[in-house]
Order: sequence, then C-alpha cells, then structure tokens
Amino acid sequence: MFKKTSIALAVLLATQSSYAIAHTKKEIKQSTNEQSAAVQPIEKIEVRGVRQRLEKSGVLSDSIMKTEVISSELMDNKNAVNLTEAINNTPGVRVSNECSMCGVKRIMLNGLRGEQTTILVDGLPVHAMIAGYYAVDAIPTTGLDRIEVARGAGASLIAPESIGGTINIITKTAQENGATVDVSVGENGNKKIGLLGTGISDDGATRVTLIGQFDSRDQVDEDNNLVNEAPSQDNRTLTMRLSHDLTDKDNIIVRYSNVDSEIFGGPMLGKEYADGTATSAGGVLASYDGVDSDTLFAGNDVRNDFVGKAWETTEWIHTQRDELSLSWLRELNDDLNMTLSASYSDHTQDSFYEGFKYYAEDTMLYLDARFNYYLNDSHLLTFGVDNRSEEMRSRSSGEGHQDYVSDSFDYDMLGFYLQDTWQATDELEIAMALRYDHVKADFIDPKKDGVEIDQSILAPRVDIRYNHSDEWTSRLSAGRGYRAPLSFFETDHGVLDAELGFEIDIEELERSNSATYALSYSGDALTMTTSLAWTEVENLAMLSETDNGVPLLSQLDEKASVTTADIALGYDVTDDLTLNFTAEGFFYDDAFKSSYSLAPVEERVTLNADYLIHGWDIFANLVWIGGRDLSEYGYEGYNQVDSSGAVIQSSKKSTDAPSYWTLDLKVTKAVTDNIDFYAGVNNLFDYTQVNEGETPLFFDASGGYDVAYIWGPLRGREVYAGFKATF
Repeated sequence: MFKKTSIALAVLLATQSSYAIAHTKKEIKQSTNEQSAAVQPIEKIEVRGVRQRLEKSGVLSDSIMKTEVISSELMDNKNAVNLTEAINNTPGVRVSNECSMCGVKRIMLNGLRGEQTTILVDGLPVHAMIAGYYAVDAIPTTGLDRIEVARGAGASLIAPESIGGTINIITKTAQENGATVDVSVGENGNKKIGLLGTGISDDGATRVTLIGQFDSRDQVDEDNNLVNEAPSQDNRTLTMRLSHDLTDKDNIIVRYSNVDSEIFGGPMLGKEYADGTATSAGGVLASYDGVDSDTLFAGNDVRNDFVGKAWETTEWIHTQRDELSLSWLRELNDDLNMTLSASYSDHTQDSFYEGFKYYAEDTMLYLDARFNYYLNDSHLLTFGVDNRSEEMRSRSSGEGHQDYVSDSFDYDMLGFYLQDTWQATDELEIAMALRYDHVKADFIDPKKDGVEIDQSILAPRVDIRYNHSDEWTSRLSAGRGYRAPLSFFETDHGVLDAELGFEIDIEELERSNSATYALSYSGDALTMTTSLAWTEVENLAMLSETDNGVPLLSQLDEKASVTTADIALGYDVTDDLTLNFTAEGFFYDDAFKSSYSLAPVEERVTLNADYLIHGWDIFANLVWIGGRDLSEYGYEGYNQVDSSGAVIQSSKKSTDAPSYWTLDLKVTKAVTDNIDFYAGVNNLFDYTQVNEGETPLFFDASGGYDVAYIWGPLRGREVYAGFKATF
C-alpha cells in the first residue's frame, strides 16, 4: 500500500549515487565516533517545523530522479573554497577553465556546455544569465549543507531551460546555537576565512543562519614570461537565511546574499612593462592610452617575455550581485499544501578586456506558486505556475561607432506545470511531468527589427524508479528541455572584439531531448551506480564573427548530440577506510564538437580514499584525464609571427593533448572536540600544460593574439594549512 513516506524516502535515500553514498556513510561513522568521544556535547534544540513535518510525510518532494549529492564533509575533504572546486570531477560534472587571463569557468553537466546548466539556491533560481561565467568562483562553500546535481533536460520542475541539468545549492538550516570559524592560508596567496553562525529560538520556531566568506588567490606565471596563466581573484560573500514558523501550518524563509568578486588577469603586478611598473590593477587600467605597441612579445613569440604595455593583456572583471528570495509554505489541510516563492537578483559586471570596456547590469525576478495535493494512496499531484523575467542593459567603449549594435535584451517566460508522482506498486514509482511555457526574448537595440523569439513550447518529462530488490534499483528518465540563447559570453571572449557591437542571428529556442538509464546497487559495504545518458540539441547556439570581425551569435543548422557513460563504485574496506572509484566516457558528435570553444574531457577516471585513524582523517583524490585530438575541436594556433604579423608555420602549436594525472591530499587532526587542524596540497605532481612546454597564449591563423589554447591544468602545486573551530 502506498505510504506518504515512500516519496520522501525515494528522494532522500534512493537518489544518491554510490560516490555520494560512500561519503555519507563515512560522515555517519565519523559523527558516531565524535559523539561517543565527546566530553561536553553541544546541546541541540529539536527542530519541529512545518517544512520538516511535510518533508517527512512525503508531500513536499517533486523528483525521484538520479541525483549526485556532494556532502559538506566531502567539500571539507577537498578543501573546496567555492562551488567549482566542490563539484569538479564528480560524476558527470566538468568545470572547464576557458581563459588563462580572466579565468572564466563553465560548469558542464553530461558533456553539455556551461550555459546549459542551471544553478539553483535552495531550490530557486537566483542567478541571471550572465552570472554563470565569472561569479561561479565566488559562490562560497561556507554554510552549505550539500550540493545536489541532477543531470538531464528538464531536471527540475521550475528550471526547464536546464538542458544539461541543475545544480541545487542547499544552505544549512540552523539546528543549534553555534558558530564555526574556518581559516586557511597557502601558496600563491591562497587565503580563506569562513564564518558560520546559527541560532534557534527556545521554541524552535525561528532559525537563523549567518554566513560570511572571504577568499583570495594570486596570479600564477609558471613560464615567467610576465603574463599570467591564472588570474588573481578576491571574493567576499555575506548571506543571511531566516526560517520562521508563523503558525503550526505556516512557514516563511527569507534569504539575502551579497557577492563581490574582482578578477585581474594578464600582466603580472609588480613587474616592469613598456608603460611603467604595474603596481596595482587600478594603475594598469588608468594607464590605458589606446595606442597599441608594435610588438607584444620579444621576438614576436608568445613563449618569450611580454614587452608591450601592461593594459594590452589586461582582463579585469568586477562583479557585484544582490540576491533576495522569499518562500511562504502554507498547509491548507492534511492533503494539500501551497508554496508561494519569489527570488530576485541584481547582477552587475564592470570589466576591461585588453582595452575594450564593458559594463552590464542584469536583473532577474522569478515568481512561483506551487501546490502539492495528496490525491490518494497512489498519487501525489504537484501543479503550479511560474514566471521569470529578466532585463539586461549594457554599455561599452564601442557605443560611439555609428554601426554599433548593443547586446541588451529583455526576456520573459510564463509557465504552467503539472506532475503526478504515482506509486504504481511497492516496487515501481513513476513521476510524469509536463510544462507549458511561453517564451519571449528581445534584443532591444533600435537597429534590430522585431522580437527574436516569441514561442510556446511543451516540455514533458518522465522519471521511473524500480526496486528490483533491497539492493538493486533501476532509474529511467527522459524529457525535453529548452533554452533561449542570449549571452555573448557563450564563448570565452564573446565581447573581446566588440568595438563595432554585436550581431544577432537568433530566431529559435534551443530544444533538447534527453534520456538516462541508471542501475544502482547498495550493499552493506559496496555501493555502485552505472549510467548511460544521451542528449540531442536542436538550434544549438554558437558564436563566430562576421567578415568585419564583429561577434555573431547564431545557431547551428544541424542537430548536435552527446552521449555519456559512467560507473561509480564505493567500498567500505573497514569501518575507517572508504574507497571510491569512478570511470567516465563522453562521446560528442561532430556538430557538438564544432560548438565548443575549448576541448572538453573525453575520458576521466577518479579514485579517492578517506581514512580515519586515531583522530586523524587522511583524504586523497587522484584524477586521470585522457588524451585528446585538439584538431577535432577547431584548435589551430602558432607561437610566433614575423615582422609583418604573418604566422610562422614552423611555430605551429601541437594539437595532441596528452593524458595526465593530478593528485590532491589533505590531512586533518582533531585536536579537541571542537578544533581541527588541517594541511594539504593541491596538484601534488605539479602538473601543468605550461610545465609541459605549452603556453595557453597563441597567434591564430590570421596573426591575431589570443589566450585560450588550453587543454590541461594552469595552476601548479599549492600547499596550504588551516584550522576549523566549532563553538
């Protein structure tokens, strides 16, 4: 007989991959050991909230799909400072570093491109479209309970534009009165201060979480040619989350976050250049005179010292974002509840790209009204309506040209959705969802005629979970997704050459179909999940340029597809030693390969070990990346040009990217019940493509200078140490 709790159990227990389950088991064991050894355990106040009660009864869940869960313990073991470090190299996830100057990061799911990934915070979208390029490195891990990664088109009821999938960042809910301080320092200016405070009222009705994180990292110039391979970055994030039970049937959650991030890349600060000494980012920007140097590198070779003016390689991006979300949950009766949610973000970017100045402000408002209705013992219905509106306005140093076209846009989406979670039998559960959306996207420049996209679309999805036995479970998901391509940051330097503006040839939504099958085993010591995923995208956006060198956002005529296969194993060798192994393959067709600005990963193997012994926790993470033929992704570059600016053929860069290994280690010692000291090293082998003799700098076939000939790590070995204190 169908029980309300079955849906909650399916979400909370059955959707985790073996990679996550193994770490969850380790966390439980560690927690048990800590409690048994504690002399003065912290007094906890039991939380009895409306949301907790409804989650336990199973009437707040909306998904039964396969989900990778990255726990806070795993984030600690990886010493992950930000979101990209926390999720990188987990099954199906690839963080692509696509610029050696500005360090832009793309989070790729199932082999799809970064702009096809949707980032949610506590289940709500708070990131505008241009927020997924630079500020993902500023999303802190302090105060996170977990990160949920759901792969596949339409993976969330409220995020149909997530063609690749969704990343849901879950903030810690206060369970006690306490505070945590996490401080670390390391090589290359690595610094982090993480502050977490939680408070709960005596009656348990009000719960407050306060988060602050400050982190920084210096530039890196491995080949000492006065141009960095990785930029400096300074991040500051402040977050407040308040949950309050108004009555026994009402709960509200308010969350506010302020993010400030500054990236400086290009010339190494403190070095002597043609226009003087680059002592600060502000000084370099102020030195801009608009007069190009005759020669950028000694001997016109990017492998030699940079001899131009500092501003000519400078890429500076200052990002500020305010996020505000509100959610009101009302239990109308025993079988029906309602959640009204709103989220708002104001994202600004002030930037300087080697002489081109670009400023943009992107505001986004999302509204959602959702109802969960417990129809009977077999069916839970979820239905609602949502609206996402976005306004992006930009200005740049190219606006004075008579032919300049702006990339400013308006975007509006109105959607209706319905999902039936059907417990067909004790073993079989099926969730069938359907969205209807009307999408309108308009590049508003007066020189553009009409609205680029004004379409309606149906997006169905089905998720099936079947328990073969207590140990074996199958999951099958299939669905459709869509996305409106709107941003010129969809390649690493979409605005770099925009002195004459932006050309737009967009008339259709990107549309995708995807299917995933996963088979999982969960035993006492061994866990395993193997999966196969296929995604096909129609009208895939790509960025090229016109004959006049103006960036052109257009779409592929042919369909593009990618298939991924992976297996993840976790094994508890003893109560104190856990091993995890994953192997993955990504298979792209020619159309998809042509759309990438940088070569993605094709093969990857990950092995990690977590060992607890006498108050010590030793964690090691080994990653192997397979070799690639870069010519399949359009790589063509040269190291040297002659005096006329024509490329020297004999200096052609290699298109054979070798396989390589990286190893990260961390050792943590529990000094007291409340204080841990830790030390570790990232990239112990000190493997970088620069140390292998391949700079990311290059001249293209026309002799133009660029900075994204990237296939391997750009930061070498970095040692760090720190402490974490909980009160």
